[in-house]
Amino acid sequence: MSDKRVYSDNPRVLAVQTLAKIKNGAYSNLQLNQVIKQHQLGEADKRLLTTLVYGVIQHRMTFEYWLAPFIGDKKIDVWVRELLYTSLFQLKFLDKIPEHAIFNESIEAAKLLGHVGTGKYVTAILHRIARQGLRDITEITDPIQRLSIEASLPVWLIEELVKQNGEATTRQIISSINDAPMQSIRVNTVLTTDQEVVSALEKENFKVTKSDVAEHAFIVSGGHVASSKAYHDGLLTLQDESAMLPVESMYLTDEVKTVLDAAAAPGGKTIQIAQYISNDAKITALDVHEHKIKLIKSNAERMHVSEKIQARVLDARKVPSEIDTKFDRILVDAPCSGFGLLRRKPEIRYDKTLADVEKLAEIQFELLDAVSQNIADNGILVYSTCTILQQENDDVVKKFLKKHPEFETIPTQTSQKLKIDREEDILHIYPNDYHTDGFFVATFQKK
Repeated sequence: MSDKRVYSDNPRVLAVQTLAKIKNGAYSNLQLNQVIKQHQLGEADKRLLTTLVYGVIQHRMTFEYWLAPFIGDKKIDVWVRELLYTSLFQLKFLDKIPEHAIFNESIEAAKLLGHVGTGKYVTAILHRIARQGLRDITEITDPIQRLSIEASLPVWLIEELVKQNGEATTRQIISSINDAPMQSIRVNTVLTTDQEVVSALEKENFKVTKSDVAEHAFIVSGGHVASSKAYHDGLLTLQDESAMLPVESMYLTDEVKTVLDAAAAPGGKTIQIAQYISNDAKITALDVHEHKIKLIKSNAERMHVSEKIQARVLDARKVPSEIDTKFDRILVDAPCSGFGLLRRKPEIRYDKTLADVEKLAEIQFELLDAVSQNIADNGILVYSTCTILQQENDDVVKKFLKKHPEFETIPTQTSQKLKIDREEDILHIYPNDYHTDGFFVATFQKK
């Protein structure tokens, strides 16, 4: 960050300050929400701030490649680099803003956050870019390296995706990951109906479109849904469409009386389960952090389903020694690398390694291995992740089935019959399939 304590409601200045904090370890979505709450911004300025922050994070490696010839070996402050990146993003991706306006705003932000000398440095860099232009990515001869810079994804991740899916499919996947995520909701059928929620949101001037991916789900635009009365009253929750699919695949009926959600926070899927089961059924929801248990309870109360949910602090790997219940259904929505969420959390592409993925796969197997001991005969165990890498998905399934021949996969079902003609039981959802988060769902039954 700039050493100067500067308070400004200028969205470009706020974007630079926000990006510098994210570069130093803050989460993009949390940091952005905090900044928006702390400043009096109109809707247009909120949109510009959000666009600049996510745009720079999504294209960081591309901007680094473009900027390198103009900076050379000179060490510059993090915030100055982020300021130059926001300038590049506006130049290349926001065609409604004239070049002179971008330059003027960037130079003024440099002076405000730094000093006159910083302003002169930024001026010199921008004018050189205007004169010389930016180098062409096609100059990179190595195809993987070129794709890495083009998509702003680390080489190791590109290599893994190509190895697992082929180059053509990988290009299709990554072509969509920098698009803006859609705002999707799930209706709380315990309290209301789809039509009542649609009507309530439309009265608040939201545009509502029915989802093609999940039931009781809608795409909403035209404002911040979490600020709506319908949200406040617990009539809906925010959830990505593909994140609704693991619960749809649990074969929930009124006969199901005991459910374990093994890694439950913040509780979206726990609450979704509660909507499908009878009033005398119970869900045990686990997480390893006390503050996340409070979050589950808070969300359950807002959605009026808390009487069905018992949330407690416990590492799910300790379930066999700590819990005696044999559950009719178990959901393991496992902690993962999150590469299916690149639209919503673009910074994760830069701080994860292949070693991290392999370590997470071990934890995922340990979770499955442990909780499987607490499933009733003929019970159903659902394993899901929000990543698109086989190490955390298909490989974990194979390893689990090899150790547990008493389980078999059964078809992962969805309300909208997604990929119904697929040959395998498991379900892969890629970010380009339905413009949702990437997700993986495997459904097991104990023989």
